[in-house]
Amino acid sequence: MPGNFFDTNVLLYLASGDTVKADKAEAALSAGGSISVQVLNECANVARRKMKMSWPETHALLDLLRGLLKVHPLTIESHETGLSLASRYGFSLYDAMIAASALQAGCDTLLSEDFQDGMVLDEGLRIVNPFGGRE
Repeated sequence: MPGNFFDTNVLLYLASGDTVKADKAEAALSAGGSISVQVLNECANVARRKMKMSWPETHALLDLLRGLLKVHPLTIESHETGLSLASRYGFSLYDAMIAASALQAGCDTLLSEDFQDGMVLDEGLRIVNPFGGRE
């Protein structure tokens, strides 16, 4: 089950003013990986609402991500898996859906700041904070 799955928070650093984290996000992206449609939706929302990006800038960011990463659809199966993960691990619903999408995509690593760095889910997914967790 090889491969990285990127959470929204990691990808948004690419368009942030934090050059240290932007460089680390870019380095992680160089190995490729996957995202879900949920991640694209969340990126668009944050880009417009919090980062005050224009529509052309937002589209450019989304186009970049779609070009670099494999995008997986949201499915009933990922939804059900997410509900199970939220219940079992106490994750927020949206974080659980990200983890579920990573599992459905066949990834073994979830790059995120929103989970406990180094945690390994029973399902085999390892959580890694690319910005300075334990690794």
